[in-house]
Amino acid sequence: MAFLHLTDVELEALRLSLWVSGWAVATSLPLGILAAWVLARLRFPGKNLLDGLIHLPLVLPPVVTGYLLLVLLGRNGAIGAVLYKTLGIVLAFNWKGAVLAAAVMAFPLLVRAMRLSLESVDRGLEAAARTLGAGPLRVFFTVTLPLMVPGIITGLILAFARSLGEFGATITFVSNIRGQTQTLPLALYTLTQVPDGETGAMRLCILSVLIAMAALVCSEVLARRFAARMQG
Repeated sequence: MAFLHLTDVELEALRLSLWVSGWAVATSLPLGILAAWVLARLRFPGKNLLDGLIHLPLVLPPVVTGYLLLVLLGRNGAIGAVLYKTLGIVLAFNWKGAVLAAAVMAFPLLVRAMRLSLESVDRGLEAAARTLGAGPLRVFFTVTLPLMVPGIITGLILAFARSLGEFGATITFVSNIRGQTQTLPLALYTLTQVPDGETGAMRLCILSVLIAMAALVCSEVLARRFAARMQG
């Protein structure tokens, strides 16, 4: 039973990971829906470039993404300096920066799931709603968005799981500060670097696997249930 007992450091890392991941997903959702709709429904010059930029974090080394965030949004960065001087906002080396790093890394998964769901929506249903006098916004919120829900659920849970596992961009952008930026992966890494840390590292490893598996199973179950409900 002693093996299953989490220390204060491990509990702190777990709570921070859940907090960071929750905020990363919540703040990404509106922009993710917009990006999915733009990529699925609009045609415009530069669409492929936009698609590539959105999915770039999937193929870039996470450390590169974290470094770019630091260069742009660090206290002396091109954008970060303006945020600090005008609004007093500092993103680097605190939990808000960890949220941003997790959101950037998880965003492609969120958008991809919702885009696939949106592309499967029957355009005839939207056309029928328009012929009955519904405007574009009403059609979106009463027809399109409800039919996208399975993809939204899948995207949210996958993004949440990806945020929980984020390491490279986080440690590069916000460092490894206990209580501020030390999430589960960073705490696990720290424990592998100290004497007698193997037991704690194994506990966090098992915990991370269980949370990720639970998220994947939950995503599949919820998406299927909602799809079955929509079909009748």
